[in-house]
Amino acid sequence: MLGKIANAISKSGDIALLPHIAADGDALGSSFALALAISRMGKKVKVLLEEDIPFTYGFLPGIELSGVYQQGDKQYDTVIAVDCGDLGRLGNRADIFEGARITANIDHHPTNTGFAVHNFVDTGSAAAGEIIYKLLGLLKVKVEKDIATCLYVAIATDTGSFRYSNTTSFTHELAAELLKAGVDVAVISQKVFDATSFEKVKLISEAINTLELFENGRIAVMAISNVLIKKSGAKEEECDGIINTARNIRGVEVAAMLRQLDNGEIKVNLRSNLTFDVSAIASLYKGGGHKKAAGYTTAGTLENAKKRLLEDIREVL
Repeated sequence: MLGKIANAISKSGDIALLPHIAADGDALGSSFALALAISRMGKKVKVLLEEDIPFTYGFLPGIELSGVYQQGDKQYDTVIAVDCGDLGRLGNRADIFEGARITANIDHHPTNTGFAVHNFVDTGSAAAGEIIYKLLGLLKVKVEKDIATCLYVAIATDTGSFRYSNTTSFTHELAAELLKAGVDVAVISQKVFDATSFEKVKLISEAINTLELFENGRIAVMAISNVLIKKSGAKEEECDGIINTARNIRGVEVAAMLRQLDNGEIKVNLRSNLTFDVSAIASLYKGGGHKKAAGYTTAGTLENAKKRLLEDIREVL
């Protein structure tokens, strides 16, 4: 199937790449790596985003090949969803996807619904970036420094700097190859993992103040209201990673962070330690993800969303 996708790219002249909404390091790094490769093949390519690129990833090579989707944007011959579990995760860009002559879906989430004509879903890959690396081999595109930098960011972010259980021997072997291509690990680590804004530090403080433990410390929950986000001055994107503060507490098996969006919906991020499968919880609300990292969006108030979530988690525990 990956060969079919490579063949479709080779035969297409105008291609759009669609990372999931609220694109993270893997979605962006994978998309930009593939976009750079396609561009080097002499083809027209654009990474169509649902929203602006988070400041953290503003240094990624290939950004000049991207743009935020506008209603009424032109149609593309071939459209490829990257790191996206289902059609709903494309947001408003689903129209572009469904209007394409050829559609492809490159992903590693176990909850992927196989929504394209060509679906390549490898749940054994630590990140979509690993799949893109294999695809570039089929396209016979050299992985030079810019592409390698994008792939390294994709893999490093989705493995928590190679700390999560999805990290494999291939992950480390690939990282070594990317370093040989000229990746500057120190620069990437500083920009992606170390640098933060004062506003995010204030938001972390507000989030910690909401932290509660349940079931003798097995469940940790944080709930961030719109008021708290505005009080801190942080951007919505800066909520990313805060949930790890709860997950890292000794004895916690399941961590959840609920945050209120501008439209009134509640976005829920789930993380687990040990054997708890948070994707099973997310699927109850038409969400998705991995066994140890998943999420969903739901309607209602923060308190009601938290109450329902706790009932679901307790039932599984």
